[in-house]
Order: sequence, then C-alpha cells, then structure tokens
Amino acid sequence: MSYFEAFILALIQGFTEFLPISSSAHLILPSVVLGWEDQGLAFDVAVHVGTLAAVMIYFRREVVSLLRAFFGSIFKGDRSREAKLAWMILLATIPACIFGLLMKDIIEIYLRSAWIIAVTTIIFGLLLWYVDKKSALVDDEYQATWKKALFIGVAQALAMIPGTSRSGATITAALYLGFTREAAARFSFLMSIPIILLAGGYLGLQLVTSGEPIHFGFLVTGIITSFISAYICIHFFLKMISRMGMTPFVIYRLLLGVGLFAFLALQ
Repeated sequence: MSYFEAFILALIQGFTEFLPISSSAHLILPSVVLGWEDQGLAFDVAVHVGTLAAVMIYFRREVVSLLRAFFGSIFKGDRSREAKLAWMILLATIPACIFGLLMKDIIEIYLRSAWIIAVTTIIFGLLLWYVDKKSALVDDEYQATWKKALFIGVAQALAMIPGTSRSGATITAALYLGFTREAAARFSFLMSIPIILLAGGYLGLQLVTSGEPIHFGFLVTGIITSFISAYICIHFFLKMISRMGMTPFVIYRLLLGVGLFAFLALQ
C-alpha cells in the first residue's frame, strides 16, 4: 500500500462511515475495480480510531451527558431522559454483537463480493427512499423505547452485510419508527460509538496476536484523514437532511449499484 492509497482509503472511510451509502462497500470496491491490495488489520484499526474520535468529539456534550446519566442511573438511581437514552443505545448495540460473533466468518467468506454489494446497495437504497417518504417524522431520539431500540439494533446487525450501510440501515429503521430525520441520524451516530469501539477493539486484539508488521506512517495518515473527513461529513450531513431528506443518497446508491452491475457484466 502506498501513501496515496492510504489517503484515499481513509478518505473513503471517513466520508462513508456515517453516510447511508455503506463504508464497507466503498472500501471493498478499490480492490475489485482497481486491484488494490487489502489494507491490512493495522490500517483498519487506524481508520476506526479516526472515525470514532470524530463522532465522539462532534457529539462531546451529548457523550458526556449520556455517560454521566448512565452511571448515575446505576449508582444514584437517575431516571432522566438522558439515562434512558443511554440504556437504549446500549441495548441497541447487543444484536450487532451477537450477529457479529455468529456470522462474521460466513459474511467474510461468502458475502464480500461485488455482486452482493451491487444488490444490497440498490435494495436498501430503495427501502430508505420508501421509508423516508412514508414515515411520520415526529419523534426525537428520546422517544426510543426498548422495543424500538432493539428494532434499530437488529437493523444495525443486518448492516454487517456489505453494501447495506450501518448508518443507512439504522436511519431507515428509525425513520420507519417515526423518528425525524435529524433524530434518526443522531441516534444512529450515537449508536455508532459503542459499535465502532467494539469493532476497533476486536481488530486491535487481532492485530496484537497476528504479529502483522506496522507501518506508522500509514497509520498516522489513516487516523488523521479519516478523522477530518468523518467530522466534516457528520456536520454537513445533519444540515443537509433537514432540507433535502434522504433522496440524494438514494440516487447515489442507485447509480452506484447500477454502475457496479455494468462494470461486473463487462468483466
């Protein structure tokens, strides 16, 4: 991997991690279309660190408030809406953990193909479009119940399938349940913190036990680039959806899926 490849891959990770267009699909595509080699575990850890830092810093007030309320609910009996939201986010993380442990190897072996990405990109794009047009768009994230949290959590688990998009699946599920676009996005972003932390920790453990050589220049490039691009992405995404909805991302997914089908058909 060159510094140019490291920069492009980190840029892709940062810009697509929180958009409903699938970061995993975009990271797989360079190897399929351009023949780039796999970036390796160390780089995966680096870009996870960058995107995690971006979402935690952007939502730093909410994170501090939720953590304080969460521990307050345990030790002081806090029953505030922040405490409830913190527990709902934790609950929504459980399905992805279970699904990941049970299905990770199957997904890695059988579902990380360009054809699967093309299909899921189109299908879940159309689902996002339908739900965005038909949903009530009235509730905020504090209206999440344990049933709603689990439903969104199951959507997050299904997003392990490449091309689905973690943010796309969770936002679609939240919109279906009646969340406003902004609330759906905020809940999705806050949900991403524990799941990225767990994924990064798992990859980090794999890295330590694998003995894979580490190129610190690539790691620094990955962390800084993914952090900056992810932070910018979060900021403008939240502003955009209030005015334009999900339609631009649906159109992008459809074009990407059709373009990928055409590319594969010509091979």
